[in-house]
Amino acid sequence: MTDRSDYAFVRADLVPERPPPVRTTGFSSFLRTRLLNSPGNVLLTVVGIVLLWFIIVPAIRFLLVDAVWEGTDRTSCLAADAGKSVGACWPFVQAKITQFIYGFYPEPERWRVNLTFLLAAVLLLPLLIPRLPAKSLNAGLFFVGFPVVAFFLLHGGGIEGFGVRWTAGFLSSLADGVGDVGRQLAASGEAGGIGPVLRLAGHAVAWIGDAANFLAWPLTWLRDRLQNSDQPVWYDLACTAAIVSLLLFLLNGAFRAGWRALFAGLTTFVGIGLVIAVMHLDRGGLPVVDTRLWGGLLVTLVVSVTGIVSSIPIGIALALGRRATIPLIRIFSIAFIEFWRGVPLITVLFFATYMLPLFLPGNFTVDGLVRVLIGIALFAGAYNAEVIRGGLAAIPRGQAEAAHALGLSYWTTTGLIVMPQALRHVIPGLVNSFIALFKDTSLVSIIALFDLLGSLRASFADPTWATPTTLFTGFAFAGIIYFVFCFGMSRYSLFVENRLNPHGRS
Repeated sequence: MTDRSDYAFVRADLVPERPPPVRTTGFSSFLRTRLLNSPGNVLLTVVGIVLLWFIIVPAIRFLLVDAVWEGTDRTSCLAADAGKSVGACWPFVQAKITQFIYGFYPEPERWRVNLTFLLAAVLLLPLLIPRLPAKSLNAGLFFVGFPVVAFFLLHGGGIEGFGVRWTAGFLSSLADGVGDVGRQLAASGEAGGIGPVLRLAGHAVAWIGDAANFLAWPLTWLRDRLQNSDQPVWYDLACTAAIVSLLLFLLNGAFRAGWRALFAGLTTFVGIGLVIAVMHLDRGGLPVVDTRLWGGLLVTLVVSVTGIVSSIPIGIALALGRRATIPLIRIFSIAFIEFWRGVPLITVLFFATYMLPLFLPGNFTVDGLVRVLIGIALFAGAYNAEVIRGGLAAIPRGQAEAAHALGLSYWTTTGLIVMPQALRHVIPGLVNSFIALFKDTSLVSIIALFDLLGSLRASFADPTWATPTTLFTGFAFAGIIYFVFCFGMSRYSLFVENRLNPHGRS
């Protein structure tokens, strides 16, 4: 029998040292591990450098190196000799910067636009910084109080501009128009051979109009009381401020939320009251500035921000409606989404501008910019509905079932459990829609609304700045503005994603 000690092995030499681990931090390591780690990546890196050289270098030379920075007319942006190249004509931008921002807004009244921008920044920045407190109060002031104040400031006017009377007249006229259309459809169904389907649809539309008229009864009653009384003109807008403050108070949780909701309502009322005082309503208010004079960055921000903010609740409602168990709600949501997604935005703008007035009563008109805002909000809401529906589909059914087992209602489950998780999943898709909407605002120039690009193209007609480089300088300036806003939205969405990601940064 062989002893096991005969097979024992004892190493006489040391194990060779292993090479140190490859460094993965620093610029040199980035080049070695990401750009030059294989022949294919080396080739792609060289090709990319060459392309950047032929794109970025000429752009920098045009915008900065060879650019003209001072001048009063086109002669300063023309080459002194034929062989010399001239870059961007920045004096043209300096001369037209007010037109790019305000459009044709009257110069003595531009302080109102500046004040609106300042109020928007003061209310928006605290919402974007997570560590700051009183988010619900700030959100209520921004989404409920600020639109009213901004309308007062930008449009101006006294009692004709906005208020209970205008709102009640709009709602009642719209409800009467819908009811008349429904009754005409019902009469056509009874007279023709289309059958009971059209008659039933007409009666349904007429019922919707009558129901809307009934819901608008409190406002119409208040309007009649104001018209029949000899109260000062500011009573109308004071009632409007009270209604908006009450709405904000209810949205913030009413008495259940304690002093914060009450403070939000009172703050909104005082803020609107200050605006009313500034407008001197007893002397007719601020001078009315028609929306046809608005332009430039003002129109771009008004259209894009209104479309972004209003499309979110529309998209949520449509996404929930498409998943509803009630067939009528589900069919309506599907038809609404498919209709608006199947129509180009240009068609929506033309319809809202030129065809929508045909469906309104003859004695009632809606401002052209308001019609555009409504069309864009519905258009963007249909797209956001599908994005949100994708987020809802990603939530396991067990989440809602567990909430129902705990006795939570459908709306509590949706608002506190399902919808927050769904919105967290679709942040990239929503921000992508926001960026696309911000850039699509340039289409409003087709219907005679001068946004940033529209004001830019109008400025090219000035012969004082007619040079070969003016066109490229103007579009480069507009492109920089669009890029700043879109890149800012993209980076902030990435910050929100990382903050809300429960599994750490992906």
